[in-house]
Amino acid sequence: MSGNKKNPFYLAGITLVATLGGLLFGYDTAVISGTVSSLRIFFVDPLGLSPDLANAMEGFIVSSALIGCVIGASIAGYVSQKFGRKPSLQIAAVLFLLSAVGSAWPEMFFGMPGTGDHTFANLFIFYRIIGGVGVGIASMVSPMYIAEVAPHNKRGALVSWNQFAIIFGMLVVYFVNYAIALQGDSSWLNTIGWRWMFASEIIPASLFLIFLFSVPETPRWLVMNSKKDKARSVLVKLVGSQEADVEIDDIQLSLDQDAAQSLKPYYRFLVTWILLFTIAFIGLKFAGNASAFEISLIGSFVISLIAPIRSFGFKIIIVGVLLSAFQQFVGINVVLYYAPEIFKSMGSGTDTALLQTIIVGIINLSFTVLAILTVDKFGRRPLLIIGALVMALAMTGLGTGFAGSWSGGLKLFFMLLYTAGFAMSWGPVCWVMLAEIFPNSVRSSVMSIAVAAQWVSNFLVSWTFPMLNKNEALVSQFNHGFSYWVYGLMGILAAIFIWKMVPETKGKTLEEMNKLWKKKES
Repeated sequence: MSGNKKNPFYLAGITLVATLGGLLFGYDTAVISGTVSSLRIFFVDPLGLSPDLANAMEGFIVSSALIGCVIGASIAGYVSQKFGRKPSLQIAAVLFLLSAVGSAWPEMFFGMPGTGDHTFANLFIFYRIIGGVGVGIASMVSPMYIAEVAPHNKRGALVSWNQFAIIFGMLVVYFVNYAIALQGDSSWLNTIGWRWMFASEIIPASLFLIFLFSVPETPRWLVMNSKKDKARSVLVKLVGSQEADVEIDDIQLSLDQDAAQSLKPYYRFLVTWILLFTIAFIGLKFAGNASAFEISLIGSFVISLIAPIRSFGFKIIIVGVLLSAFQQFVGINVVLYYAPEIFKSMGSGTDTALLQTIIVGIINLSFTVLAILTVDKFGRRPLLIIGALVMALAMTGLGTGFAGSWSGGLKLFFMLLYTAGFAMSWGPVCWVMLAEIFPNSVRSSVMSIAVAAQWVSNFLVSWTFPMLNKNEALVSQFNHGFSYWVYGLMGILAAIFIWKMVPETKGKTLEEMNKLWKKKES
Protein backbone atom coordinates (compact mmCIF):
# COMPACT_ATOMS: atom_id res chain seq x y z
CA MET A 1 0.00 0.00 0.00
CA SER A 2 1.24 3.49 -0.84
CA GLY A 3 2.00 5.83 2.02
CA ASN A 4 -0.38 8.37 0.45
CA LYS A 5 -3.38 6.10 0.98
CA LYS A 6 -5.54 5.75 4.03
CA ASN A 7 -5.87 2.37 5.69
CA PRO A 8 -9.45 2.07 6.96
CA PHE A 9 -8.81 -1.45 8.23
CA TYR A 10 -6.03 -0.16 10.49
CA LEU A 11 -8.35 2.47 11.96
CA ALA A 12 -11.12 -0.09 12.39
CA GLY A 13 -8.75 -2.53 14.07
CA ILE A 14 -7.36 -0.18 16.70
CA THR A 15 -10.84 1.26 17.32
CA LEU A 16 -12.14 -2.26 17.92
CA VAL A 17 -9.41 -2.99 20.45
CA ALA A 18 -10.01 0.31 22.25
CA THR A 19 -13.74 -0.41 22.45
CA LEU A 20 -12.95 -3.58 24.41
CA GLY A 21 -12.30 -1.17 27.27
CA GLY A 22 -15.89 -0.01 26.84
CA LEU A 23 -17.09 -3.61 26.71
CA LEU A 24 -15.42 -4.34 30.05
CA PHE A 25 -16.79 -1.07 31.41
CA GLY A 26 -20.28 -2.33 30.59
CA TYR A 27 -19.61 -5.91 31.68
CA ASP A 28 -18.21 -4.94 35.08
CA THR A 29 -20.93 -2.34 35.64
CA ALA A 30 -23.86 -4.61 34.81
CA VAL A 31 -22.64 -7.91 36.28
CA ILE A 32 -23.91 -6.71 39.66
CA SER A 33 -27.51 -6.65 38.34
CA GLY A 34 -27.86 -10.43 38.52
CA THR A 35 -26.40 -10.65 42.01
CA VAL A 36 -28.22 -7.96 44.02
CA SER A 37 -30.64 -10.31 45.81
CA SER A 38 -27.93 -12.92 46.40
CA LEU A 39 -25.47 -10.37 47.80
CA ARG A 40 -28.12 -9.11 50.21
CA ILE A 41 -28.91 -12.65 51.38
CA PHE A 42 -25.22 -13.64 51.60
CA PHE A 43 -23.64 -10.51 53.08
CA VAL A 44 -26.38 -8.30 54.61
CA ASP A 45 -29.16 -10.46 56.08
CA PRO A 46 -26.87 -12.42 58.46
CA LEU A 47 -26.03 -9.13 60.21
CA GLY A 48 -29.58 -8.68 61.51
CA LEU A 49 -29.74 -4.95 60.76
CA SER A 50 -32.80 -2.72 60.85
CA PRO A 51 -34.58 -2.29 57.48
CA ASP A 52 -33.16 1.20 56.91
CA LEU A 53 -29.59 0.18 57.77
CA ALA A 54 -29.90 -3.01 55.71
CA ASN A 55 -31.11 -0.99 52.72
CA ALA A 56 -28.23 1.44 53.14
CA MET A 57 -25.68 -1.39 53.34
CA GLU A 58 -27.18 -3.07 50.29
CA GLY A 59 -26.88 0.20 48.42
CA PHE A 60 -23.24 0.53 49.49
CA ILE A 61 -22.32 -3.03 48.45
CA VAL A 62 -24.00 -2.61 45.06
CA SER A 63 -22.45 0.80 44.49
CA SER A 64 -19.04 0.08 46.07
CA ALA A 65 -17.36 -0.37 42.69
CA LEU A 66 -18.25 3.25 42.02
CA ILE A 67 -15.76 4.30 44.69
CA GLY A 68 -13.08 2.74 42.51
CA CYS A 69 -14.63 4.34 39.42
CA VAL A 70 -14.26 7.74 41.05
CA ILE A 71 -10.65 7.00 41.96
CA GLY A 72 -9.86 5.61 38.51
CA ALA A 73 -11.43 8.52 36.66
CA SER A 74 -9.65 10.98 38.96
CA ILE A 75 -6.18 9.54 38.39
CA ALA A 76 -6.76 8.76 34.70
CA GLY A 77 -5.85 12.32 33.77
CA TYR A 78 -2.42 11.96 35.33
CA VAL A 79 -1.81 8.40 34.13
CA SER A 80 -2.88 9.08 30.54
CA GLN A 81 -0.92 12.32 30.37
CA LYS A 82 2.24 10.96 32.03
CA PHE A 83 2.47 7.45 30.60
CA GLY A 84 0.21 7.58 27.55
CA ARG A 85 -3.25 6.43 26.51
CA LYS A 86 -2.19 2.86 25.64
CA PRO A 87 -0.41 2.07 28.97
CA SER A 88 -3.43 3.49 30.80
CA LEU A 89 -5.70 0.98 29.07
CA GLN A 90 -3.26 -1.82 29.88
CA ILE A 91 -3.38 -0.89 33.56
CA ALA A 92 -7.19 -0.95 33.39
CA ALA A 93 -7.12 -4.43 31.84
CA VAL A 94 -4.98 -5.80 34.69
CA LEU A 95 -7.34 -4.29 37.27
CA PHE A 96 -10.37 -5.84 35.52
CA LEU A 97 -8.71 -9.24 35.69
CA LEU A 98 -7.79 -8.92 39.37
CA SER A 99 -11.30 -7.76 40.27
CA ALA A 100 -12.96 -10.64 38.43
CA VAL A 101 -10.97 -13.20 40.41
CA GLY A 102 -11.26 -11.40 43.76
CA SER A 103 -14.99 -10.63 43.57
CA ALA A 104 -15.75 -14.28 42.85
CA TRP A 105 -13.27 -15.45 45.47
CA PRO A 106 -13.11 -12.80 48.23
CA GLU A 107 -11.69 -15.35 50.64
CA MET A 108 -8.66 -15.72 48.36
CA PHE A 109 -5.48 -16.21 50.47
CA PHE A 110 -7.72 -17.41 53.34
CA GLY A 111 -9.50 -20.45 51.94
CA MET A 112 -10.75 -22.33 48.91
CA PRO A 113 -13.40 -20.75 46.64
CA GLY A 114 -16.84 -20.88 48.22
CA THR A 115 -15.61 -21.43 51.79
CA GLY A 116 -16.13 -17.83 52.93
CA ASP A 117 -19.19 -16.31 54.55
CA HIS A 118 -20.64 -12.84 55.21
CA THR A 119 -17.54 -11.85 57.21
CA PHE A 120 -15.67 -11.45 53.91
CA ALA A 121 -17.95 -8.59 52.83
CA ASN A 122 -15.17 -6.01 53.22
CA LEU A 123 -12.81 -8.01 51.00
CA PHE A 124 -15.57 -8.39 48.41
CA ILE A 125 -16.05 -4.63 48.47
CA PHE A 126 -12.27 -4.15 48.11
CA TYR A 127 -12.12 -6.24 44.94
CA ARG A 128 -15.16 -4.48 43.53
CA ILE A 129 -13.38 -1.18 44.17
CA ILE A 130 -10.29 -2.52 42.32
CA GLY A 131 -12.49 -3.30 39.33
CA GLY A 132 -14.05 0.11 39.66
CA VAL A 133 -10.64 1.75 39.33
CA GLY A 134 -10.24 -0.13 36.05
CA VAL A 135 -13.68 1.01 34.90
CA GLY A 136 -12.89 4.61 35.85
CA ILE A 137 -9.66 4.61 33.85
CA ALA A 138 -11.20 2.85 30.84
CA SER A 139 -14.32 5.04 30.88
CA MET A 140 -12.15 8.11 30.30
CA VAL A 141 -9.27 6.78 28.24
CA SER A 142 -11.10 4.51 25.76
CA PRO A 143 -13.27 7.27 24.19
CA MET A 144 -10.37 9.73 24.36
CA TYR A 145 -8.10 7.23 22.58
CA ILE A 146 -10.66 6.74 19.80
CA ALA A 147 -11.28 10.49 19.47
CA GLU A 148 -7.55 11.15 19.13
CA VAL A 149 -7.08 8.65 16.28
CA ALA A 150 -10.36 9.22 14.44
CA PRO A 151 -10.85 11.61 11.45
CA HIS A 152 -13.08 14.56 12.44
CA ASN A 153 -15.86 13.56 10.01
CA LYS A 154 -16.09 10.07 11.52
CA ARG A 155 -15.22 10.86 15.13
CA GLY A 156 -18.79 10.94 16.44
CA ALA A 157 -19.65 7.55 14.99
CA LEU A 158 -16.37 5.91 16.02
CA VAL A 159 -16.53 7.19 19.61
CA SER A 160 -20.17 6.09 19.72
CA TRP A 161 -18.98 2.56 18.98
CA ASN A 162 -17.41 2.68 22.44
CA GLN A 163 -20.90 3.12 23.89
CA PHE A 164 -22.09 0.28 21.67
CA ALA A 165 -19.36 -1.86 23.21
CA ILE A 166 -20.45 -0.77 26.72
CA ILE A 167 -24.02 -1.81 26.00
CA PHE A 168 -22.90 -4.98 24.26
CA GLY A 169 -20.86 -5.87 27.35
CA MET A 170 -23.96 -5.29 29.47
CA LEU A 171 -26.09 -7.41 27.17
CA VAL A 172 -23.55 -10.22 27.17
CA VAL A 173 -23.41 -10.27 30.96
CA TYR A 174 -27.22 -10.26 31.16
CA PHE A 175 -27.21 -13.47 29.10
CA VAL A 176 -24.34 -14.86 31.17
CA ASN A 177 -26.12 -14.04 34.44
CA TYR A 178 -29.34 -15.59 33.15
CA ALA A 179 -27.54 -18.75 32.01
CA ILE A 180 -25.74 -19.11 35.34
CA ALA A 181 -28.98 -18.57 37.30
CA LEU A 182 -30.54 -21.53 35.46
CA GLN A 183 -27.78 -23.88 36.63
CA GLY A 184 -29.21 -24.35 40.11
CA ASP A 185 -31.94 -23.44 42.58
CA SER A 186 -32.16 -20.23 44.60
CA SER A 187 -30.07 -21.69 47.44
CA TRP A 188 -27.23 -22.50 45.02
CA LEU A 189 -27.52 -19.06 43.39
CA ASN A 190 -27.31 -17.26 46.74
CA THR A 191 -24.19 -19.16 47.86
CA ILE A 192 -22.22 -20.19 44.75
CA GLY A 193 -23.98 -18.99 41.60
CA TRP A 194 -23.32 -15.27 42.12
CA ARG A 195 -19.58 -16.05 42.31
CA TRP A 196 -19.61 -17.49 38.78
CA MET A 197 -21.22 -14.29 37.51
CA PHE A 198 -18.23 -12.27 38.65
CA ALA A 199 -15.72 -14.94 37.55
CA SER A 200 -17.06 -14.83 33.99
CA GLU A 201 -15.32 -11.44 33.52
CA ILE A 202 -11.93 -13.19 33.49
CA ILE A 203 -12.34 -14.08 29.79
CA PRO A 204 -12.98 -10.59 28.29
CA ALA A 205 -10.43 -9.00 30.64
CA SER A 206 -7.71 -11.40 29.48
CA LEU A 207 -8.53 -10.79 25.80
CA PHE A 208 -8.42 -7.01 26.29
CA LEU A 209 -4.98 -7.18 27.88
CA ILE A 210 -3.60 -9.39 25.10
CA PHE A 211 -4.98 -7.31 22.20
CA LEU A 212 -3.73 -4.02 23.66
CA PHE A 213 -0.17 -5.00 22.81
CA SER A 214 -1.07 -4.69 19.10
CA VAL A 215 -2.28 -1.05 19.08
CA PRO A 216 -0.17 2.16 18.85
CA GLU A 217 -0.08 5.22 21.06
CA THR A 218 -2.26 8.13 19.86
CA PRO A 219 -0.59 10.69 17.55
CA ARG A 220 -1.67 13.62 19.72
CA TRP A 221 -0.06 12.23 22.85
CA LEU A 222 3.09 11.47 20.87
CA VAL A 223 3.28 15.04 19.52
CA MET A 224 2.63 16.47 22.99
CA ASN A 225 5.61 14.46 24.21
CA SER A 226 7.97 15.45 21.38
CA LYS A 227 7.70 12.15 19.50
CA LYS A 228 6.72 13.53 16.10
CA ASP A 229 8.37 10.75 14.10
CA LYS A 230 6.33 8.08 15.88
CA ALA A 231 3.22 10.21 15.56
CA ARG A 232 3.76 10.58 11.84
CA SER A 233 4.20 6.83 11.35
CA VAL A 234 0.84 6.24 13.03
CA LEU A 235 -0.88 9.01 11.08
CA VAL A 236 0.49 7.76 7.77
CA LYS A 237 -1.33 4.47 8.37
CA LEU A 238 -4.50 6.33 9.39
CA VAL A 239 -4.76 9.18 6.86
CA GLY A 240 -1.87 8.88 4.37
CA SER A 241 1.47 10.71 4.27
CA GLN A 242 0.24 14.07 2.96
CA GLU A 243 -2.55 14.48 5.47
CA ALA A 244 -0.26 13.18 8.21
CA ASP A 245 2.13 16.11 7.78
CA VAL A 246 -0.73 18.62 7.80
CA GLU A 247 -2.31 17.08 10.90
CA ILE A 248 0.97 17.05 12.83
CA ASP A 249 1.41 20.76 12.05
CA ASP A 250 -2.16 21.47 13.21
CA ILE A 251 -1.64 19.55 16.47
CA GLN A 252 1.62 21.38 17.19
CA LEU A 253 0.06 24.75 16.38
CA SER A 254 -2.87 24.16 18.75
CA LEU A 255 -0.46 23.21 21.52
CA ASP A 256 1.73 26.27 20.86
CA GLN A 257 -1.29 28.60 20.96
CA ASP A 258 -2.59 27.28 24.27
CA ALA A 259 -0.32 27.93 27.22
CA ALA A 260 -2.43 26.07 29.80
CA GLN A 261 -0.60 22.76 29.56
CA SER A 262 0.48 22.42 33.17
CA LEU A 263 -0.93 19.64 35.33
CA LYS A 264 -0.68 21.80 38.46
CA PRO A 265 -4.38 22.83 38.48
CA TYR A 266 -5.30 19.16 38.15
CA TYR A 267 -2.97 18.25 41.03
CA ARG A 268 -4.46 21.03 43.19
CA PHE A 269 -7.92 19.64 42.50
CA LEU A 270 -6.90 16.12 43.55
CA VAL A 271 -5.04 17.24 46.68
CA THR A 272 -7.89 19.53 47.74
CA TRP A 273 -10.42 16.77 47.19
CA ILE A 274 -8.43 14.23 49.21
CA LEU A 275 -7.83 16.65 52.11
CA LEU A 276 -11.44 17.83 52.29
CA PHE A 277 -12.73 14.27 52.05
CA THR A 278 -10.42 13.11 54.86
CA ILE A 279 -11.37 15.97 57.18
CA ALA A 280 -15.09 15.63 56.50
CA PHE A 281 -15.06 11.85 56.82
CA ILE A 282 -13.23 11.86 60.16
CA GLY A 283 -15.51 14.58 61.51
CA LEU A 284 -18.75 12.94 60.41
CA LYS A 285 -17.60 9.48 61.50
CA PHE A 286 -16.68 10.85 64.93
CA ALA A 287 -20.13 12.43 65.12
CA GLY A 288 -21.71 9.04 64.44
CA ASN A 289 -23.10 9.81 60.97
CA ALA A 290 -23.94 6.51 59.24
CA SER A 291 -23.43 8.06 55.81
CA ALA A 292 -20.12 9.74 56.56
CA PHE A 293 -18.33 8.26 53.57
CA GLU A 294 -21.00 9.12 51.02
CA ILE A 295 -21.56 12.68 52.23
CA SER A 296 -17.82 13.36 52.46
CA LEU A 297 -17.12 12.00 48.98
CA ILE A 298 -19.81 14.03 47.25
CA GLY A 299 -19.44 17.25 49.24
CA SER A 300 -15.64 17.39 49.01
CA PHE A 301 -15.76 16.84 45.24
CA VAL A 302 -18.14 19.76 44.68
CA ILE A 303 -16.04 22.15 46.78
CA SER A 304 -12.80 21.00 45.11
CA LEU A 305 -14.09 22.12 41.72
CA ILE A 306 -13.14 25.67 42.70
CA ALA A 307 -9.48 24.97 41.84
CA PRO A 308 -9.97 23.81 38.22
CA ILE A 309 -12.66 26.48 37.66
CA ARG A 310 -10.14 29.19 38.56
CA SER A 311 -7.47 27.65 36.30
CA PHE A 312 -9.39 26.34 33.27
CA GLY A 313 -12.40 28.66 33.32
CA PHE A 314 -15.93 28.42 34.68
CA LYS A 315 -17.71 27.37 31.48
CA ILE A 316 -15.32 24.60 30.44
CA ILE A 317 -15.49 22.92 33.87
CA ILE A 318 -19.21 23.42 34.43
CA VAL A 319 -20.12 22.15 30.97
CA GLY A 320 -17.91 19.06 31.42
CA VAL A 321 -19.17 18.34 34.96
CA LEU A 322 -22.85 18.89 34.18
CA LEU A 323 -22.67 16.80 30.98
CA SER A 324 -21.42 13.94 33.12
CA ALA A 325 -23.76 14.60 36.05
CA PHE A 326 -26.94 14.78 34.00
CA GLN A 327 -26.07 11.52 32.23
CA GLN A 328 -26.42 9.91 35.66
CA PHE A 329 -29.13 12.09 37.24
CA VAL A 330 -31.62 10.92 34.60
CA GLY A 331 -31.46 7.53 36.38
CA ILE A 332 -29.80 5.25 33.85
CA ASN A 333 -27.87 3.22 36.39
CA VAL A 334 -31.00 2.56 38.38
CA VAL A 335 -32.13 0.65 35.29
CA LEU A 336 -28.74 -1.03 34.79
CA TYR A 337 -28.06 -2.04 38.41
CA TYR A 338 -31.55 -2.71 39.66
CA ALA A 339 -33.43 -3.83 36.54
CA PRO A 340 -34.13 -7.36 37.86
CA GLU A 341 -35.34 -5.91 41.16
CA ILE A 342 -37.57 -3.42 39.34
CA PHE A 343 -39.10 -6.22 37.29
CA LYS A 344 -39.67 -8.27 40.44
CA SER A 345 -41.56 -5.33 41.92
CA MET A 346 -43.79 -5.55 38.82
CA GLY A 347 -44.61 -9.13 39.81
CA SER A 348 -41.99 -11.07 37.82
CA GLY A 349 -40.10 -14.07 39.22
CA THR A 350 -36.29 -14.19 39.32
CA ASP A 351 -35.82 -15.99 35.99
CA THR A 352 -38.43 -13.85 34.22
CA ALA A 353 -36.91 -10.67 35.65
CA LEU A 354 -33.48 -11.60 34.33
CA LEU A 355 -35.00 -12.37 30.93
CA GLN A 356 -36.78 -9.00 30.85
CA THR A 357 -33.46 -7.39 31.68
CA ILE A 358 -32.05 -8.96 28.52
CA ILE A 359 -34.86 -7.29 26.57
CA VAL A 360 -33.77 -3.95 28.04
CA GLY A 361 -30.23 -4.69 26.87
CA ILE A 362 -31.39 -5.47 23.32
CA ILE A 363 -33.33 -2.18 23.11
CA ASN A 364 -30.29 -0.34 24.49
CA LEU A 365 -28.01 -1.88 21.89
CA SER A 366 -30.39 -1.32 18.97
CA PHE A 367 -30.95 2.38 19.63
CA THR A 368 -27.24 2.94 20.22
CA VAL A 369 -26.80 1.92 16.58
CA LEU A 370 -29.28 4.68 15.69
CA ALA A 371 -27.05 7.20 17.47
CA ILE A 372 -23.98 5.89 15.60
CA LEU A 373 -25.76 6.42 12.28
CA THR A 374 -27.03 9.93 13.07
CA VAL A 375 -24.56 11.68 15.39
CA ASP A 376 -22.28 12.94 12.59
CA LYS A 377 -25.28 13.80 10.39
CA PHE A 378 -27.62 15.65 12.75
CA GLY A 379 -25.14 16.81 15.37
CA ARG A 380 -24.70 16.28 19.10
CA ARG A 381 -27.07 18.90 20.54
CA PRO A 382 -30.30 17.80 18.80
CA LEU A 383 -29.84 14.18 19.86
CA LEU A 384 -29.11 15.15 23.46
CA ILE A 385 -32.15 17.46 23.74
CA ILE A 386 -34.58 15.00 22.12
CA GLY A 387 -33.23 12.10 24.19
CA ALA A 388 -33.55 14.05 27.45
CA LEU A 389 -37.20 14.89 26.76
CA VAL A 390 -38.03 11.30 25.81
CA MET A 391 -36.43 10.06 29.04
CA ALA A 392 -38.32 12.67 31.07
CA LEU A 393 -41.62 11.49 29.56
CA ALA A 394 -40.77 7.82 30.13
CA MET A 395 -39.65 8.23 33.75
CA THR A 396 -42.73 10.32 34.54
CA GLY A 397 -44.87 7.58 33.02
CA LEU A 398 -43.03 4.82 34.89
CA GLY A 399 -43.38 6.64 38.21
CA THR A 400 -47.08 7.25 37.57
CA GLY A 401 -47.44 3.60 36.62
CA PHE A 402 -46.06 2.48 39.97
CA ALA A 403 -48.08 5.07 41.91
CA GLY A 404 -51.26 4.12 40.07
CA SER A 405 -50.64 0.37 40.15
CA TRP A 406 -50.76 0.10 36.37
CA SER A 407 -50.22 -3.21 34.62
CA GLY A 408 -46.72 -4.64 34.39
CA GLY A 409 -46.86 -4.50 30.60
CA LEU A 410 -47.46 -0.74 30.58
CA LYS A 411 -44.64 -0.11 33.05
CA LEU A 412 -42.37 -2.29 30.91
CA PHE A 413 -43.28 -0.11 27.90
CA PHE A 414 -42.16 3.05 29.71
CA MET A 415 -38.92 1.39 30.84
CA LEU A 416 -38.17 0.33 27.26
CA LEU A 417 -39.06 3.83 25.99
CA TYR A 418 -36.69 5.31 28.55
CA THR A 419 -33.94 2.91 27.52
CA ALA A 420 -34.42 3.79 23.85
CA GLY A 421 -34.27 7.51 24.63
CA PHE A 422 -31.03 7.13 26.57
CA ALA A 423 -29.42 4.82 24.01
CA MET A 424 -30.00 7.14 21.03
CA SER A 425 -28.72 10.19 22.87
CA TRP A 426 -27.05 10.55 26.25
CA GLY A 427 -25.52 7.09 26.30
CA PRO A 428 -23.15 7.47 23.33
CA VAL A 429 -23.34 11.20 22.59
CA CYS A 430 -22.30 12.33 26.07
CA TRP A 431 -19.08 10.32 25.69
CA VAL A 432 -18.55 11.80 22.22
CA MET A 433 -18.84 15.31 23.66
CA LEU A 434 -16.54 14.59 26.61
CA ALA A 435 -13.90 13.04 24.35
CA GLU A 436 -13.81 15.87 21.83
CA ILE A 437 -14.99 19.14 23.35
CA PHE A 438 -11.88 20.07 25.36
CA PRO A 439 -8.70 21.62 23.84
CA ASN A 440 -5.72 19.31 23.18
CA SER A 441 -3.49 20.74 25.87
CA VAL A 442 -5.98 20.25 28.72
CA ARG A 443 -8.06 17.35 27.40
CA SER A 444 -6.73 14.66 29.72
CA SER A 445 -6.97 16.88 32.83
CA VAL A 446 -10.42 18.36 32.25
CA MET A 447 -11.89 15.12 30.90
CA SER A 448 -10.58 13.31 33.97
CA ILE A 449 -12.39 15.79 36.24
CA ALA A 450 -15.56 15.53 34.15
CA VAL A 451 -15.55 11.73 34.18
CA ALA A 452 -14.86 11.76 37.93
CA ALA A 453 -17.98 13.90 38.25
CA GLN A 454 -19.87 11.27 36.29
CA TRP A 455 -18.86 8.53 38.70
CA VAL A 456 -19.58 10.68 41.76
CA SER A 457 -23.04 11.32 40.31
CA ASN A 458 -23.40 7.62 39.52
CA PHE A 459 -22.49 6.81 43.12
CA LEU A 460 -25.02 9.33 44.43
CA VAL A 461 -27.88 7.91 42.35
CA SER A 462 -27.02 4.27 43.05
CA TRP A 463 -26.57 4.89 46.77
CA THR A 464 -29.82 6.80 47.21
CA PHE A 465 -32.12 4.69 45.02
CA PRO A 466 -32.66 1.84 47.56
CA MET A 467 -33.41 4.40 50.25
CA LEU A 468 -35.91 6.26 48.02
CA ASN A 469 -37.44 3.14 46.51
CA LYS A 470 -37.77 1.18 49.76
CA ASN A 471 -38.56 4.03 52.17
CA GLU A 472 -41.71 2.93 54.00
CA ALA A 473 -43.35 6.39 53.98
CA LEU A 474 -42.69 6.97 50.26
CA VAL A 475 -43.76 3.45 49.34
CA SER A 476 -46.97 3.86 51.34
CA GLN A 477 -47.75 7.17 49.62
CA PHE A 478 -46.46 6.58 46.06
CA ASN A 479 -45.85 2.80 45.75
CA HIS A 480 -42.24 3.03 44.42
CA GLY A 481 -43.13 5.85 42.00
CA PHE A 482 -41.45 8.83 43.69
CA SER A 483 -37.84 8.19 42.62
CA TYR A 484 -38.82 7.89 38.94
CA TRP A 485 -40.52 11.29 39.04
CA VAL A 486 -37.26 12.75 40.35
CA TYR A 487 -35.36 11.26 37.39
CA GLY A 488 -38.03 12.59 35.01
CA LEU A 489 -37.48 16.11 36.34
CA MET A 490 -33.75 15.66 35.79
CA GLY A 491 -34.43 14.82 32.14
CA ILE A 492 -36.18 18.18 31.67
CA LEU A 493 -33.31 20.03 33.35
CA ALA A 494 -30.80 18.15 31.16
CA ALA A 495 -32.58 19.34 27.99
CA ILE A 496 -32.52 22.95 29.21
CA PHE A 497 -28.82 22.67 30.07
CA ILE A 498 -27.90 21.45 26.56
CA TRP A 499 -30.05 24.12 24.94
CA LYS A 500 -28.55 26.99 26.95
CA MET A 501 -24.92 26.05 27.65
CA VAL A 502 -23.44 23.34 25.41
CA PRO A 503 -21.88 24.24 22.02
CA GLU A 504 -22.18 22.07 18.92
CA THR A 505 -18.96 20.19 18.02
CA LYS A 506 -20.13 18.40 14.87
CA GLY A 507 -17.62 18.63 12.00
CA LYS A 508 -14.90 20.37 14.02
CA THR A 509 -11.37 19.01 14.35
CA LEU A 510 -9.95 18.50 17.82
CA GLU A 511 -7.58 21.38 17.10
CA GLU A 512 -10.55 23.72 16.48
CA MET A 513 -11.84 23.21 20.04
CA ASN A 514 -9.44 25.92 21.24
CA LYS A 515 -11.28 28.50 19.11
CA LEU A 516 -14.66 27.22 20.29
CA TRP A 517 -13.88 27.90 23.94
CA LYS A 518 -12.17 31.22 23.27
CA LYS A 519 -15.32 32.28 21.43
CA LYS A 520 -17.54 31.19 24.31
CA GLU A 521 -15.39 32.94 26.90
CA SER A 522 -15.34 36.22 24.92
